[in-house]
Amino acid sequence: MFPLIELRNISFSYTPAKTILKDLNFQLFKGEKVALLGENGSGKTTLFHIIMGLLPVNSGEIYLFGNLMKTEEDFKKYRIKIGFLFQDSDDQLFSPTVIDDVAFGPLNIGFKGEEARNIAEETLKKLKIYHLKDRITYKLSGGEKRMVALATILAMNPEILLLDEPTNGVDKKHLNLLIDFLKDTNLSFIIISHDENFINQVTKKKVLLQHGKIIS
Repeated sequence: MFPLIELRNISFSYTPAKTILKDLNFQLFKGEKVALLGENGSGKTTLFHIIMGLLPVNSGEIYLFGNLMKTEEDFKKYRIKIGFLFQDSDDQLFSPTVIDDVAFGPLNIGFKGEEARNIAEETLKKLKIYHLKDRITYKLSGGEKRMVALATILAMNPEILLLDEPTNGVDKKHLNLLIDFLKDTNLSFIIISHDENFINQVTKKKVLLQHGKIIS
């Protein structure tokens, strides 16, 4: 069985004097729930951007679903299968209402208006936030925004989730909803989080990013 994500000897630096990743290797297999740990500035978010093809590596190979990524067209084909939750929900939410935001992705990949709205409504129900559907997005609380941002990526029916600090600004009520979802889902995911209690509840494997390498 091939890994869903495989990184081979990845090296990356923002400047010649600042190497972030060096000969990094990593694999994510179907069904795995992984916590990516490391100090601030160790390159965790950078690694997510590399997986999504948003940053070019200096050297190494990226495989998604068994396929070598060489060009932007390669990434575009498989990026749709990966739900990337940004660290800041405001970077992900831009439509007037919650239902508009969640329906945007399905509309963008070809679903018609009613189909996209139905997908959005079912996604909101799955996350137990259907009551937010007609709310104005920018007026939501931090926890509500986080759950809606998650809904926007789940509406695209991804096979993998990359969740960057998903508990940021989340109150206890919405944290519990997030934990329930992640414990129950069959999706493979990688989570960046400094919340040890949260990590212990929702992941089954921890890896450490240190000195530019992954340490299992």
